Amino acid sequence: MSSTETLYLKIPLGQEAHVIARQFAVEQTTPQKGKQIYLNTLAVYAVYSYLKWLHIDTALEKGDSWHPLKQALFDVADLVIPNIGKLECRPVQPGETTIYLPPEVMKNRIGYVAVQFNERLNEVQLLGFVRTVPSSSACEQIPLTSLKPLNFLFDCIPDAVAHPALSARQTRVNLGQWFENLFENSWIALEEVFNNIDEKKFALRSVSSFSRTSVVRARIIDLGLKVGNEPLALIVAIAPLPEQKVEVLVQLHPMGEKTYLPSNLRLNLQAESGEILQEVVSRSNDNFIQLKRFRGDSGESFNIQVSDGNFTIKETFVI
Repeated sequence: MSSTETLYLKIPLGQEAHVIARQFAVEQTTPQKGKQIYLNTLAVYAVYSYLKWLHIDTALEKGDSWHPLKQALFDVADLVIPNIGKLECRPVQPGETTIYLPPEVMKNRIGYVAVQFNERLNEVQLLGFVRTVPSSSACEQIPLTSLKPLNFLFDCIPDAVAHPALSARQTRVNLGQWFENLFENSWIALEEVFNNIDEKKFALRSVSSFSRTSVVRARIIDLGLKVGNEPLALIVAIAPLPEQKVEVLVQLHPMGEKTYLPSNLRLNLQAESGEILQEVVSRSNDNFIQLKRFRGDSGESFNIQVSDGNFTIKETFVI
């Protein structure tokens, strides 16, 4: 790969996104309008998923893009960020070199994100961000080459919201509730993380064979919030044991088209006091890394930390 090649953030599109898009599309009077709304819905859902993974609150159903009448009347793909404004998520089809901005989205937007689809519509690339559009009415097309990296979006959002991994607020993931099918928003099913689970069967074999009563969830992380970084999937599997104990398995996987993890990623287990109990460091040929299985008692807390040397993300869990 040459040093001038640009890497874009890839977001998988699961079944839920397509179900919603299909419901909106079938209500339209023409196939052309249905296709437009289908792509707009997927673009909005992709950006919504990305911000959700970063713990940034959005109001998905409050935008015009989710309103049946406004969908039919306008070409809109807006995502509401509460107390901040509307972010326009414009779809870009394969081969296109510009973003098209219809007149109805030229105002009242905090910025525009370009969302490029692949042919199968099972994954998108977030190509970049532009904050404002020139005032000239002729400027309804934005060249993709003029986009800024996606992290420029966070200049529009207060630091405590835009960089939750670096904020002082620390939330705890309640693993006990996972056995009751209650999950935090950022912890999602594996099918929503990996487009093709079959391709991951070898790497996930220790998860799938963990226990018949196990619960598995994943969180997508993007160290440093940089477009050039491929996102990673942090996978946690838990299984109940006698005497209110729980066994835990933790893995870190690459996402998208990447086969191997970046080298020198550190995955460690910490006691509540901060003492490091386990640590594993990725090598250039690792397609995943994992901690040794460990056990804990009900009510016990521990931390899982992922670091690339520049940025660190830490999650606190309670059993």
